[in-house]
Amino acid sequence: MAAGLNSRDTQAFYITTPIFYVNDVPHIGHAYTEVASDVLARWHRQRGEDTWLLTGTDEHGQKILRTAVANDTSPQAWADNLVESAWKPLLKTIDIHNDDFIRTTDERHEKAVTIFLQKLYDDGHIYSGEYEGYYCVGCEEYKQPDDLMDGTGDFVGQLVCKIHGRPIEILKEKNYFFRMSAFEQKLLDLYESQPDFVQPSSVRNEITQFVKQGLADLSISRSSFDWGIKVPWDESHVVYVWFDALLNYVTAIGYGVDDAQFQRRWPAVHIVGKDIARFHAVIWPAMLMAAGLEVPRAVFGHGWLLVGGEKMSKSKLTGIAPSEITDTFGVDAFRYYFLSAITFGQDGSFSWEDLSARYQAELANGFGNLASRVIAMVTRYFDGALPDVEPDEAILAIAKRVTAAADASIDRFAINEALGSIWELVDALNLYITENEPWALAKEPATRARLEVVLATAVRGLGTLAVLLSPVLTRATEKLWQAVGGVGALDAQPIDRAWEWTGGPAVTPLDGTLFPRIETTEEAPVA
Repeated sequence: MAAGLNSRDTQAFYITTPIFYVNDVPHIGHAYTEVASDVLARWHRQRGEDTWLLTGTDEHGQKILRTAVANDTSPQAWADNLVESAWKPLLKTIDIHNDDFIRTTDERHEKAVTIFLQKLYDDGHIYSGEYEGYYCVGCEEYKQPDDLMDGTGDFVGQLVCKIHGRPIEILKEKNYFFRMSAFEQKLLDLYESQPDFVQPSSVRNEITQFVKQGLADLSISRSSFDWGIKVPWDESHVVYVWFDALLNYVTAIGYGVDDAQFQRRWPAVHIVGKDIARFHAVIWPAMLMAAGLEVPRAVFGHGWLLVGGEKMSKSKLTGIAPSEITDTFGVDAFRYYFLSAITFGQDGSFSWEDLSARYQAELANGFGNLASRVIAMVTRYFDGALPDVEPDEAILAIAKRVTAAADASIDRFAINEALGSIWELVDALNLYITENEPWALAKEPATRARLEVVLATAVRGLGTLAVLLSPVLTRATEKLWQAVGGVGALDAQPIDRAWEWTGGPAVTPLDGTLFPRIETTEEAPVA
């Protein structure tokens, strides 16, 4: 498979989220990226691969400096507070099992950035010069005219960034430049030889066209402020925040200081929002090429979460805190909803009404009720002792088919498709129970043997679902695993052979329902 996406050849899978700006608290757009990356990492771990999930925070740059000053504090104090009070707690709120958390103010990061930068300078990839252009502080990026539009409202008569809708600044500085233009053809060759390097295809086409228009050299230092990593050969400059931030993916795994760890982990799969795919698919591989390092295995630019037709944004008051959802619907529903309702790679609209409807129909009534009914019937008709009989082959065949389909979808980053395949087993089991009517079979001694097969088949299917859904429904599946008598740790079960799970001789009653019914008496907040 192109770009080495099927990591079973190497038994290693290194996946990263972007590192997030600490200028404000996280919203569900950030959490969406975290959950998607976490689900992919959990799935690969359960395939037995040497998996590593990295996330973290981006803490340098002019935007952070201005935010800190506006709040009458230092940028380091501002970052420390936000990381500990908001960004790290987010990971617990939505059950993220990350292996590392990198901060660009970490000493390990700053040291490795200077090593990388010095190498590029020594090898002739960096030179000094002057630059004047349109600069968006929100994006921390110089903008091309096509990236700007005429302002409206308070900004009439000004040019504003299309992403942030706020006025740009005209900057003129003496900076150091990275000879990115020298890598234009190499990048185009990369996109052609590895068509899966940038995904989905809509993002790949946009990136390819951007590079074909011609690459300019990249300004990689700033001298107008001092909140950043010092340029090692000229401390009057600090490293451009994006050049600094992109390097987190290698500094976190030992670049320049721990070769064994670096060789074990690199290259990575990067999960990013589509608005920053250009940085990851153009600037970042060019930097790596210049340093003589492998490019990433893949860059996947997912779509935006939209609220009222607009991208999720704190500045536009459309940012929703993850806890607003988890406090009502629970963590599992949060994780399931965003990964099943939205095609991963496309924009998706969030609404409280859709979340509530899917929770009731798919989780509470579909999956949760299935589990409750089956466990209750085994308890009632067999005192919890599972019959030792062979399950119906038809249901076992469906379990094998959906496992293979879901596994293949994960390799394509099609998380929503993987969930769709798994849900075929949920639906098949519900239909199987409806058609076989175990409550009727239990009334006649002559149909006792059939009752044993039906309920044994249903329990076998529930255990398979517990394994397949464990990367997404982290809490409900643990409850179900215990109820069906699963042997061993759930997250240690081979997910690509989920139907082979081992169970004990008995089931135990569920501790309540997997997805309690939620009564809403008033409209949920939308911002």
